[in-house]
Amino acid sequence: MIEIPPKHSGITPIGPIPKSDKQLKLHNDWSKANGLAEDVRRYGIWIKGQVYKRLENLYPQIEITAEEAKNRPELKPLIGEKLTVIAWIWARTVRSPNPAFSHVEVPLTTTFYISSKATREAYIEPIIDGDKYHFVVHTGKPTDIESVKSGTKLARGANFKCLLSGTPIDSKYIKSEGLAGRIGSRLLAIITEGPKGKIYLSPTEQHEEIVRQANPNWKPNLALPDDPRNFWTLNYGLGNYGDLFTPRQLVALSTFSEVIQEARTKIDSDIAKHTEKNKDQKYNGYSEAICVYLALAVGRCANYWSSLTPWGGDFIVQTFGRNAIPMIWDHAEGNPFSSSTGNWLGAIDWINRVLKFAIPANSPGHSTQFDAQTQTISKNKVISTDPPYYDNISYSDLSDFFYIWLRHVLKPIIPELFQTLSTPKGEELIAQPYRQGGKEASETFFLNGMTIAMTNIANQANKAFPVTIYYAFKQSKTNEAGTASTGWETFLEAVLNAGFYITGTWPLRTERDQGLKTGTNALASSIILVCRMRESDALSISRREFQRELKEAMPEALEDMIGGKEGMSPIAPVDLAQAAIGPGMAVFSKYEAVIEADGQKMTVHTALTLINKEIDDYFGGQSFDADTNFCISWFEENDWRAGQFGQADILSRAKGTTVDGVKEAGVIESGAGRVRLLKYSEYPADWDPGKDNRTPAWESLHQLIRAIQSEGETAAGILLARMPERGESIRQLSYRLYTLCERNGWAEDARPYNELIAAWHEVEKISHEVGHTGSQIEMNLQ
Repeated sequence: MIEIPPKHSGITPIGPIPKSDKQLKLHNDWSKANGLAEDVRRYGIWIKGQVYKRLENLYPQIEITAEEAKNRPELKPLIGEKLTVIAWIWARTVRSPNPAFSHVEVPLTTTFYISSKATREAYIEPIIDGDKYHFVVHTGKPTDIESVKSGTKLARGANFKCLLSGTPIDSKYIKSEGLAGRIGSRLLAIITEGPKGKIYLSPTEQHEEIVRQANPNWKPNLALPDDPRNFWTLNYGLGNYGDLFTPRQLVALSTFSEVIQEARTKIDSDIAKHTEKNKDQKYNGYSEAICVYLALAVGRCANYWSSLTPWGGDFIVQTFGRNAIPMIWDHAEGNPFSSSTGNWLGAIDWINRVLKFAIPANSPGHSTQFDAQTQTISKNKVISTDPPYYDNISYSDLSDFFYIWLRHVLKPIIPELFQTLSTPKGEELIAQPYRQGGKEASETFFLNGMTIAMTNIANQANKAFPVTIYYAFKQSKTNEAGTASTGWETFLEAVLNAGFYITGTWPLRTERDQGLKTGTNALASSIILVCRMRESDALSISRREFQRELKEAMPEALEDMIGGKEGMSPIAPVDLAQAAIGPGMAVFSKYEAVIEADGQKMTVHTALTLINKEIDDYFGGQSFDADTNFCISWFEENDWRAGQFGQADILSRAKGTTVDGVKEAGVIESGAGRVRLLKYSEYPADWDPGKDNRTPAWESLHQLIRAIQSEGETAAGILLARMPERGESIRQLSYRLYTLCERNGWAEDARPYNELIAAWHEVEKISHEVGHTGSQIEMNLQ
């Protein structure tokens, strides 16, 4: 990204023009990295053709038979047609623990659904015949949806049931079978390319048998680390990186790797032919450059061609849906030669687009690797850095998944980069108990190393500018002592030990809310710590003075964050707890020390706890109308569940209202001695705040959430325009309820409040437009 594209910018591609290119443009734009990107594409296509010649027998098409089409009318026009497979769906198997069926390998599958999308439903039916079984794929809605949904799964974790007898198969049994090498696999279904989209077919013995014939001539031989937090396969007998791939996947990955090395010779030959006419120094090292990008394509394919990739209903889910290597029971094995999910040219296309559209390639660049604790390259520079997040991610261990394939491809081409069998581990600045001798030792290792690194940065940074540090590490849940986390405490302690004074924090959108993060309570931003060197003559203050300053500073800072400064959107609730550390730590860190009553220096842990208490007090101290105050307390106690009328009656009187009054407001259901808060989805869509004589802030907020969830931001903006005077209380209440949910670990309940604030700037903008233009926007929407 930094060095290679500028070096080869503005060149004319020399690769073989694919036959699939119908017509070349007379005037192509080969500026910047476009020519390089085009050659990556051309040689990627050439490599696919070469590999297909060698592996065609391992990736056969499947013929639609009359038997398959018997109960599938949509397949009858395709009888005799051969279709390209997109993916094979497999389930792992173990021998049944039931003595009567102990000779049978039964499937461990989390679902029999292939697709649950309306109008495109498809599912697998197991057909049992004594001690034998096979699978048949059907389209349409199943009669027993629950059994299809659950497959042979009984509970969370590795808990299944025997398909033949219903006998429970617990995790201990599965682990023992895995460690004994007795976990197998069974083909569940085949997904193909059809004339009008995907076609789901029953498995065949031929396609299952072909896989058994795959015999890789190379297999990664690197042990997985004994890190149960991030590597979950070891307990099931998958203890080596090579074990994470099926034999056919190993054949495919190693063959693509070998053909890339062969491609280097072809690229050099094509360069020689081209430069006979055009002496261009930009082609020096060009074959190595293209091979680097082709090797990255192999890594991208490894991410989709492992046995840890579930079928996502319409696509293959990558191995790294999270920063860990999970244990997957049923997986989709992609076809490198299809034109759908997980194919080789898909990986090439991503790299081609990055080179063309995302990399400027305007001026030369240079990258250098140094240890942060000893480096000197930052001397007198403006520094913005993204350090490791304590114990959040096992960077080097996880990188080995890709390193083994990069090394296999590129070691003959760039040997100096791949001298070690795996990535270096010893100096990696993360807290890793299994590597560093336990939890306390790993915390000390991180604190000492990070302090040295931060001190080194502080001493060398240009003093005219602040140092900015990215940190996307979520605080732990609240307990009785308050809210904090070892990751934040240890990191902040290292920063302060280096002599830094934290002048503020602010979130910057860096996280992609997609895949497994979607709808979760994950941070949407990295938190930027803005740091300057603490004054050499900084004073010390008492705990009482520190708390007094916090109470003065925090409300104004929080109001800036949730109100949104001019031209800026409010901080989303999911980011607030992290961002609010800034103004609190600004007070704490500008002093040499905060002295406790016993004369000891206040710890970062205590400071964070006090800062978070001020945040809670800020939101908890806000008072709304009586009905809303009742709803907040009832929600905190019961969530959306029904509670006893007697308790609700006592609470309502204490809040200055009545149960009947809150019911009249339309926000609770009361009857048969039970009281329940209505969810936003139960609110009437035709609600008009102008005609409602009793409208608590609770109702206004949840009506706005209903509008944005069901109809979008425009509808929410129109609704807000009808009650502009309630906007501030709605916004404040949304933060309050998000904080309440987050503290209780109610991630799904917290999500709508976070989404409303994330969209608040646009919703408010639309509401103002409606106010200025009358009902025109509303009429357009209708």
